[in-house]
Amino acid sequence: MEFHRRASTHASSAILFPGAFNPPTRAHLALASAALNWAPEIVFVLPRAFPHKEYEGPGFTLRLEMLLHAAAEPAFSVASSGGGLFIEMVREARAADPALNRLFLLCGRDAAERIVDWRYPAELAIDRQLEEFELLVAPRGGDYVPPSNLAPKIHALHLEGWEEVSASEIRRRIACGTDWRALVPESIADLVEKNY
Repeated sequence: MEFHRRASTHASSAILFPGAFNPPTRAHLALASAALNWAPEIVFVLPRAFPHKEYEGPGFTLRLEMLLHAAAEPAFSVASSGGGLFIEMVREARAADPALNRLFLLCGRDAAERIVDWRYPAELAIDRQLEEFELLVAPRGGDYVPPSNLAPKIHALHLEGWEEVSASEIRRRIACGTDWRALVPESIADLVEKNY
């Protein structure tokens, strides 16, 4: 994991917030702010490759630039990861900062369903992965109800009013010529306009 900017607060716990950030949205920032109740540092993580999809539209460099502008709060870090799986990011974060002994991964309901239901090799079974990190799951199209055996390591993150704001909705509005600027941080609105 390469940190491109590190939060001013270093502690033994942090929340990794991986995403495609195509583009970063006000909902991403609202989620990150809500998650600060769980740990003092949020690390926005942009993977160099995705396990479930390809890079489409703006590439890694532009998305990283947008993240650096958007996630400018003192408790927010921005990093990139060579791995696309959550467990790879967790291990990279610990290698980059051995003081991190409690890590959370922040995601939406849809991502939680994917990670829990994914067919991993036996040595990477989801219950084994959750020995190394915990999940914070925000509602997206409904609340996530984890399997009972995993419930102690999967926590609900309550956030209201942002469920309908998504990067795909921003791209759709741009394509249709309808108003989208209120859905992105003002600090990146011009970059979004120029590149989408």
